Amino acid sequence: MNALPDQQPIIAIATAPGRGGIGVIRLSGKTLAPLVQGLFGQELTPRHAYFRPFLDQDGQMLDEGIALYFAGPHSYTGEDVLELQGHGGPAVLKRVMARCLQVGQAFGLRLALPGEFTQRAFLNGRLDLAQAEAVADLIDASSEAAARSAMASLSGAFSQQVTALDHDIVRLRMLVEATLDFPEEEIDFLEKYQARDKLDAIREKLEALIAQARQGLILREGLHVVLAGQPNVGKSSLLNALAGDDIAIVTPIAGTTRDRVVQQIHIDGVPLHIVDTAGLRETEDTVERIGIQRSWAEIEKANVILHLQDARQPDDPLDQEITSRLPPGTPVLKVYNKVDLLEVELPCPATPDADSGATTLYISARNGAGLGTLRQTLLNIAGWQPGAESPWLARERHLHALQEAQLHLIVADEHASHDDSVLDLFAEELRLAHEELCRITGQFTSDDLLGEIFSSFCIGK
Repeated sequence: MNALPDQQPIIAIATAPGRGGIGVIRLSGKTLAPLVQGLFGQELTPRHAYFRPFLDQDGQMLDEGIALYFAGPHSYTGEDVLELQGHGGPAVLKRVMARCLQVGQAFGLRLALPGEFTQRAFLNGRLDLAQAEAVADLIDASSEAAARSAMASLSGAFSQQVTALDHDIVRLRMLVEATLDFPEEEIDFLEKYQARDKLDAIREKLEALIAQARQGLILREGLHVVLAGQPNVGKSSLLNALAGDDIAIVTPIAGTTRDRVVQQIHIDGVPLHIVDTAGLRETEDTVERIGIQRSWAEIEKANVILHLQDARQPDDPLDQEITSRLPPGTPVLKVYNKVDLLEVELPCPATPDADSGATTLYISARNGAGLGTLRQTLLNIAGWQPGAESPWLARERHLHALQEAQLHLIVADEHASHDDSVLDLFAEELRLAHEELCRITGQFTSDDLLGEIFSSFCIGK
C-alpha cells in the first residue's frame, strides 16, 4: 500500500461481508458536494440525517435508507465524508456502490485501499499514529479488557502520556542547547539547572510507561502456549479443560492427535493461544511422523511450553529426552497430569525445578485439580500483574521505541556523571530519545512503516 495515497475521493462498503439488517457505504474526499448533488439532485446539510431513495441512472429505486453528510475537516477523515445506510444484502450494497462509482467517475472516485479512511484521518491530523492503530485494535479486540484498553488508546490516553514525557525531554534539551550556544557564560549547567534530577524524573516516568506498555502488549497479543509431551499423557484433555469445551478428540488410543489443534482462551482478559500437538515419540506411521515434525515446529515458536507428563511415570526416559530437546530460553512448565489416578496426594502449588529451571505443577485434566494454579502460573510467566491492567493497548513497535528511548537516557545519565565538557553528547542522547518517542505518535515515521500499518486494516476503515 502506498503510504502517501493520491487525493482522489474513495469509496468502500464499511460493514462486514455477508448479509445483515443494515449495510453502510462510506465515501471520503476533499470536496464531495458535487458528487452528493449528482446522487441526490440536491445539497445535504452537514450532520443532518436524510431518509432518501437510492436511485439508478434511470430513476429506478435501488434501495432506500439514510444519507449522512459530514463536511471536512469535521469528519472522521478530516475530508468531506458521505455515509449511505441501507439494507445489508450484498447484492443491494454492490448495486448502490456501482451507482456511486458511476456518478463519481467524473470526480475520480475510486475504491478505497485497506485502512485508507483511517490513514487519511492520520495524514489530516485527526488522529496520531498510536490512535490510528487503536482503531484496528478495537475492531480486533477479543475480550472486554482488550476492548476497554483499545478504546482508551483511541481516545488518546497512551498518546498523552508519551507526549507529556516527550515535552519533559524537550524542555531539558532546550536548557542544554541554550547553554551550548553561550559557552562564554561558563556556568555549571548540570548543577545550576538540576539537570541530573530532571533526567532522573524523566527516566522514572519512562520506566513506569514501559511497565504499562508491557501489560498492554500482553493484553493485545496474548501468549502462544504449546502443549507438548508423549502420546496419551492428556494434552487434548487439558486443552478441552482449559477451553471448557470438547475441542480436541480424546481417546485411550495413543497417537489420536495427528495435527495441531489451536484454541484461544482468556484468563483474566488475557488471550492465550493454546496449541495441542501430536504426541512425541518414534513411529513408523508416515502421517503421525509428519504430525510430530509439526509439533516440534510449534514448540520452536512457543512463548511458553507445557511439557505434560504422566504423574504415574515421573522419570520416564522419553520425557527426559523431550526435555533435552526443548529450546533453551523458552519458559517451560513441567505439568504432571492424571494425579487423580494416584493413591497419594501430591502438592498443587507450582514449584521451580532446581535442575532444569522449569516450574513443576501437578494437575488432573479430568477433575480440574490444579488448573487454577496452572492458569495463574501462565499469567505470571506472561508478566501479567493482577489489578495492574494497562489503561491502553500497546504494540511491539511501541515497546521497542520506549526501550530504545530508555537506552538513550541511560547513556545521557552516564554523560551527566562527567563535567559540562560532554554537554554536546548529553544533548545528542536527549535528541535521540525524543525521536524514539515521536515515532510512537507518528511525528517521525517512515512511509514504509505507514504502509505496513494501514495495509493490515480492513477495507472501509
